[in-house]
Amino acid sequence: MAINAINTDTVPSLETTRPTSDVLGKDDFLQLLVAQLQNQDPLKPMESTEFTAQLAQFSSLEQLFNVNENLDDLGNNQLAMNNTQTISMIGKSAWAQGNIIQKSDASPTQIYFGLDGDAVETVVNIYNAQGNFVKTISAGAMEAGDRSVVWDGTDHDGRLVSDGSYQFEVLAGDAEGKAITTNTFIVGAVTGVTFDDNGVANLLINDMSIPMSSVVHVAEAENISETGASILTYFTENWR
Repeated sequence: MAINAINTDTVPSLETTRPTSDVLGKDDFLQLLVAQLQNQDPLKPMESTEFTAQLAQFSSLEQLFNVNENLDDLGNNQLAMNNTQTISMIGKSAWAQGNIIQKSDASPTQIYFGLDGDAVETVVNIYNAQGNFVKTISAGAMEAGDRSVVWDGTDHDGRLVSDGSYQFEVLAGDAEGKAITTNTFIVGAVTGVTFDDNGVANLLINDMSIPMSSVVHVAEAENISETGASILTYFTENWR
């Protein structure tokens, strides 16, 4: 592909492209101080104490700008370090907060969730990407902890549904008929890492881009299974 020469006539000048700001910077403050000295009344010169105070203010302002620049550099370095650590997660399994599952071919799909208490009845409702009801899976009684059920990929009439993304919800009740708090998870192997416009890393899990803030557990690939305990407990015992 040919590269056209840059036409300097089309390059905007700095005067027209310089961003405007309502906030005075240290250079603006210094210019005001110099202008004040140049235009002061010779018969009423600025008091030395007042001049000293203004110099002190300028010095403080410059230090604040330097602190802000150092904080920006520190934040960028921390982001780069976090992104490097994120790349090392490729090939491992991850649990992330979410309620999306991917159906592919005729393979059964594992659905992962957590129960905050022992349930006498557990129900998993599945919906398509448009929010339309697909199927209900009755899982029966389950103990507290992180659990899973298998969806065979069929709807409520037993017909195989098309491949794609589906949503699910989990409802559970205890022996007293009270609802149990549930947590839903996206679980799968980390196959890659993507970066958004701000340079923040997201994990690719089951062909979905998952923000790191949603990830609750990462382990070796063979540990993609129900934990039988809370994610926090399993995370503490099995983190590598």
